[in-house]
Amino acid sequence: MTISRRLFLASLAAAAATPAFAQVAAVDLSQEPFPVKDEENKIEFKYRRKEVDFESAEAPGTIVVDPKKRFLYLILGNGKAIRYGASVGKQGRTWSGQASIGRMEKWPTWTPTPEHLAEFPKLAKYVPGGMPGGPENPMGARALYLYQGDVDTIYRIHGSHDPSLIGRKKTAGCVSLLNVDIIDLYNRVQLGTKVVVLEY
Repeated sequence: MTISRRLFLASLAAAAATPAFAQVAAVDLSQEPFPVKDEENKIEFKYRRKEVDFESAEAPGTIVVDPKKRFLYLILGNGKAIRYGASVGKQGRTWSGQASIGRMEKWPTWTPTPEHLAEFPKLAKYVPGGMPGGPENPMGARALYLYQGDVDTIYRIHGSHDPSLIGRKKTAGCVSLLNVDIIDLYNRVQLGTKVVVLEY
């Protein structure tokens, strides 16, 4: 079947005029020391990473977390943001407020908190040096550590190996994204980036 030049140009114009969500570029996973799967097809469509319309008074580069809707936004400016689906703190383990990224790690070590130990005593073996980064580590492929001034809030934005958590209130208080999404976010932010977690 052939297509006329006029029809081809008209279809291009129509596609350009469509205000649908813009998909962001694919993430290069080829240099990761551990396998990372792009599992966005395993989560609801609305939680997949995309550029969206988002009005905010926050400056470009700011991270805004909306726990009620289970979204994390990276403000781009001009009414746009990159939106990521997130898992947030379950009941009784919520936090909201303002912080900044005080530390950034690839395949971070994880040390259980007292709350984790109270719930899962067998994790005590990881207290001395922490669980090394890797496929079994619940922090996933990247971690952004949230600080208020020089004080570590103990809250993180980190990866998850379990896509079924995205869009749910299932974490111990941190914000988790698909591993491919936390890698994408990590590559876009820097130390000192402002983070705003809205009220639950």
